[in-house]
Amino acid sequence: MDVFRTDRIRNVVLLGHGGAGKTTLAEAMAYLAGMTNRLGRVEDGNTVSDYDKEEIKRHFSISTTLIPVPWDKVKINVLDTPGYFDFVGEVEEAVSAADAAIIVVSGKAGVQVGTQKAWNLCEKYKLPRMIFVTDMDVDDVSYRKVVEQLTELYGKKIAPLHFPIREDGKFVGYVNVVKQAGRKYIDKGKKEECPIPEYLDEYLEKYHDILMESVAETSEEFMDRYFEGDTFSVTEVSAALAMNVQEASIVPVCMGSPINLRGVSNLLDDICGYFPSPDKRSCNGIAQKTNEIFEANYDFTKAKSAYVWKTIADPFLGKYSLIKVCSGVIKSDDILVNVEKGEEERLNKLYVLEGSKPIEVPELHAGDIGAIAKLNSVQTGDSLATKANPIFYPKAVISTPYTCKRFKAVKKGDEDKISQALAKMMSEDKTLRVVNDSANRQSLIYGIGDQHLDIVANKLKERYKVDIELSKPKVPFRETLRKNSDVEGKHKKQSGGHGQYGHVKMRFEPSGDLETPYVFEQVVVGGAVPKNYFPAVEKGLQECVLKGPLAAYPVVGVKATLYDGSYHPVDSSEMAFKMATILAFKKGFMDASPVLLEPIVSMKVTVPDKYTGDVMGDLNKRRGRVLGMTPDHQGNTIIEADVPQLEIYGYSTDLRSMTGGSGEFSYEFARYEQAPGDIQAKEIEARASKVDKAEE
Repeated sequence: MDVFRTDRIRNVVLLGHGGAGKTTLAEAMAYLAGMTNRLGRVEDGNTVSDYDKEEIKRHFSISTTLIPVPWDKVKINVLDTPGYFDFVGEVEEAVSAADAAIIVVSGKAGVQVGTQKAWNLCEKYKLPRMIFVTDMDVDDVSYRKVVEQLTELYGKKIAPLHFPIREDGKFVGYVNVVKQAGRKYIDKGKKEECPIPEYLDEYLEKYHDILMESVAETSEEFMDRYFEGDTFSVTEVSAALAMNVQEASIVPVCMGSPINLRGVSNLLDDICGYFPSPDKRSCNGIAQKTNEIFEANYDFTKAKSAYVWKTIADPFLGKYSLIKVCSGVIKSDDILVNVEKGEEERLNKLYVLEGSKPIEVPELHAGDIGAIAKLNSVQTGDSLATKANPIFYPKAVISTPYTCKRFKAVKKGDEDKISQALAKMMSEDKTLRVVNDSANRQSLIYGIGDQHLDIVANKLKERYKVDIELSKPKVPFRETLRKNSDVEGKHKKQSGGHGQYGHVKMRFEPSGDLETPYVFEQVVVGGAVPKNYFPAVEKGLQECVLKGPLAAYPVVGVKATLYDGSYHPVDSSEMAFKMATILAFKKGFMDASPVLLEPIVSMKVTVPDKYTGDVMGDLNKRRGRVLGMTPDHQGNTIIEADVPQLEIYGYSTDLRSMTGGSGEFSYEFARYEQAPGDIQAKEIEARASKVDKAEE
C-alpha cells in the first residue's frame, strides 16, 4: 500500500447499535475502493472485517477491525466496531484512535439505544460525526421518520444532505440537498442526473432551509447575506459545511443501501470532503524529561511518537500492537522506547492491517494508523517514542467489568494452560479481568456481560484448546459472635512415655472491629499458664478464625482473653496448648450467639428517568436499600443503593432487559452486615459438610 501524508488521511470509526449494518457498510466501502473483488456478506461469514471464528459463527462483530480504504487520493482508515454492549471496550479503544465518526442507523429500526450511546461517546471525545441511515432498499422504511427522531433528540445540529427518491415503493435514487439536484442509480451504485419528483419539493425546501440556516451561522457576512435573501454557491456551502462538521456544530445525515452499493460512494466523498485530517485535531502528551506538555498535534515535523490503542494476540495471526502515530514519521527500522517501561524496541517491520491481512509499509506518517508485530514489552495504552524525546500519552478510559462468574478447568491439569491463555486474552481485551479468590478457593472472571464471558469460554476452547466451566460465584460470608462466653478447653492424652496436657480458660466477646479477625489478650495471674505457651494459644486462634465453627467461613470481630488454665511440668507442650485453645474457641464461639455476616456493596445505577420506578422495584426485591436519587440533567436518574452481594448475580442481564440496554451500573464493596435468619439457615445447612471436614 502507498504511503500517505497526514493531510491525506482520515481516521473514521463506525459506531451504532448491534445489527445496524456497520460491517456491511465497511464491506461495501472496501469493495467500491477495489480492495476486494466480491462483496462479502455477514450472513455468509466472508466479510473483510468479521474474520474471527466466533464472529463468523454468531454473525456479529466482537472486536474492532481496521480497514484502510483508498479513495480519491485519500486513505480512509475505517474502524469497524461491535454494536453489542458487551464489547464496549473495543468501541472505546477505537474511538480513542479516531478523528471522526459515522453513526450507522438502521432505517428499519430507527434510533436505538446504541445510537444514543454512540452519540454520547462522540460528545465525550469531541468527535465530528455524520449519520448514515442504512436499509433504504426496504420498501416501508421511512427516512423522514429517522430524521425526525434525530432532530427531536439532538435539535438543529441535524442536517440531512440527501433524501431518497422512491418509485412504486422501491429505492431508486436520491435528492442532493446541497446541489438541489436529483440522481438516479444505475449499475453498481453508479448514478445519473434525473429530475426531482414533484412530491419531494416540500422536503427539499424544508431540508435546504435547515442547511442554509446552519451555513449562515458560520459567519456574520453569511448571516447578513442570508437575511438579505442572497443564495450561497455550492462551493460556499461545502466549505461552510466542512468547517461546521469539524466543529461538530452540524451533523449531516446521509442514507443508502450498502448491500446494493447505493449511497456508499457519496459517503466516501463526504468523508474526504467534510471530515478533518488528523493535523486539524489536537493531541497532547507529556515530555518525560521536562514534565511539560508536548503538543504533538499529529505534526510530521516533530519528534517521533505513537500511542498503542489496541493489541491483537491471536495464536494464528500472532501479536500485533496497533498504533496511531502522534508525531513524526515512524519507519520500519526505527528503535523506539516503551516510555512507560523504559525498554527499547526495534520495530523491524511496519504494517497496515486489512482486517486480518497484514500489508507491509515502509513508513507511517503522523496521524496514520498501523501495526507493529512482536513488540514484547508493549501493551495497550503504552506510548512509544525516541530515547531523546520520551513522550507519555494518556491512556484511553475503558469501562470497568462488573459481571462476575466462577470458572474451573473441565480437565484436571489444564489450569496452567488456561491461565496462560487468559493472560493473552486480557492483553487483547482490557474489559476482561481474572481474580484468584483464595479465601473462598475460587477463580473468578469478570467481563462486561454474560455474552462476553460465554464468548471468552468459547475462544479458549477454539483458539487455545482448553475447556472451562462457568458457574455462579461463591459469596464471601463471614462469621462473628454477638454475646459473651466463658469456657475452658482441656487437651489431655496419655500414652507410653510423655503424655499431652494443655488447659486454658478463656473469655470470648465481640471486639467491635469487623475488619480484623481477632484480638488476643492474656491476663493470666500467678503463672497458671507459663508465658512461653501464649504464642501457642494465639496459633490455635489463628487456625480457628480461618474456618469458623458455624459454616466454615472466615471469622471476624472476636476478642479472646486467656485468663487462667493449668499445665503439667512434663506433659505440657506448645501443641497441647494449641489443641486446648481450638477446643475452647469452638465451644466459646458457639456459646456466644454466632451469626453469619454478608457482604454489602454500594451500587450506582444510571437509568433514563422513565425506567426509574422499575429499577427501584427490582432493587427492593434484591433486598437493596435505596439511599438517594439524583437527576443528571440529561434525562437520566442516578440511583444509589446498598445491596447484598448475594443478590447482584445476573444484574447486568436484568438491568438491560428492564431498560432496553440503556441502564448502566457500577458497585464497590462497602461493609459486612448480619444476614437475615432464612439466608443464614440456608448457608449453614449447605455448608454442614465443610464444618465436619474442618473438625476432623
